[in-house]
Amino acid sequence: MEVETVETKMPIRLEPKTETAETRHLEKRMKTPRAGAHAIPRWGYMLFAVLAIFAVARSLQRKAESSKTAQPPARPVLVTKVITKDVPVYLDEIGTCAAYETVQVQAQVNGQIIARHFQDGSDVKQGDLLFTIDPRPYQAALDQARAQATLDQITLKRQADLRARNVISQQDYDTSQANAQKSQAASEAAQVNLDYCYIKSPINGRVGLRNVDVGNLVGPSSASLVIIQGLDPIYTDFTVAENDLPLVRKYLGGPNVKVQTDLPDGSIPPRTGDLYFIDNAVQPGSGTVKARAVTPNPDRALWPSEFVRVRFILDMLKDAALVPSQAVQISQNGPFLFVVRPDNTVDLRPVKPGQREDGDLTVIGSGVKPSETVVVTGQLALSPGAKVEPKPYAAPNTWNAQQAAAKGGL
Repeated sequence: MEVETVETKMPIRLEPKTETAETRHLEKRMKTPRAGAHAIPRWGYMLFAVLAIFAVARSLQRKAESSKTAQPPARPVLVTKVITKDVPVYLDEIGTCAAYETVQVQAQVNGQIIARHFQDGSDVKQGDLLFTIDPRPYQAALDQARAQATLDQITLKRQADLRARNVISQQDYDTSQANAQKSQAASEAAQVNLDYCYIKSPINGRVGLRNVDVGNLVGPSSASLVIIQGLDPIYTDFTVAENDLPLVRKYLGGPNVKVQTDLPDGSIPPRTGDLYFIDNAVQPGSGTVKARAVTPNPDRALWPSEFVRVRFILDMLKDAALVPSQAVQISQNGPFLFVVRPDNTVDLRPVKPGQREDGDLTVIGSGVKPSETVVVTGQLALSPGAKVEPKPYAAPNTWNAQQAAAKGGL
């Protein structure tokens, strides 16, 4: 089906243009440009330059503020300085104490105990009287022996006069001389037996619980009457592991070898003694070597068979670097410390830690210098170059004392 398009033409009527003088004047003004219409004054350029500079400065300021707000804030951390101090090279062991001397007091003669002159558990000195055995039989024997000795001496003198005049033979004189010597020996033996009736302490020490009372019959075959132990000084017995023997042999015999003895509860200051003995063989069952030290014990604070802590000091490290133990961190690459730079940024510093010292300190063999500042707590959120807000570490009293000692030494 075809669609017929009908085009309708509208008639346009053009009227002639009427040109007047006013119209001609207006057209002339529009066609002719005004003089200086595009000229910009100099102060306009200056104003434009100032506005441009202000806009650029404002843009840079906003950019700086934006970058500043984008940086993470400074991390608060606790810091302290590395100190230097002379510290020992040591081995910590567990040991026991043993009496320096132990004496079992026994009777040397038969008899009945008639007196006891001490209190159980008291301190005694050498020569103090402990027991008295009935001395009467031995006093009588001594008197008899002395009487015989006196008679033999008179006889010997008479025989000497007779021999000088050649009245008796030399044999008779020699017999009289032998009898005089025999009676003198018997007299001295009787005196010894009488002295044994007065049982005295052979050492300075502390007596234990007595085993006999007054009225008991005792003799050389009887059990000990009491035990006395010397407690000042006292032995400290401990063992050294087989793996530590090379280190011990390296310093054995040196001037700084000492042994410190301390109670487990720390109730007394450590006592420093001298190494007395170290065994010449490793124990097959335990793999250890026996050692013994002599420790002063004037106040009797250490007792025989008591467990003690032993620090076997082998040598002294001069001017060792020390930091709190919690400052040392461990990563896949090994131990490290965070060191604070002067601009309050941190540097990750690999270190070689050594043994721990008293006051929860650790010796740093290499990696830090004296008086450098290290991070003690707050390392978890840190990375190399991070900004920190350092605050002083509230160290324990022991650490403060160590710092004061170090400063005093300098």
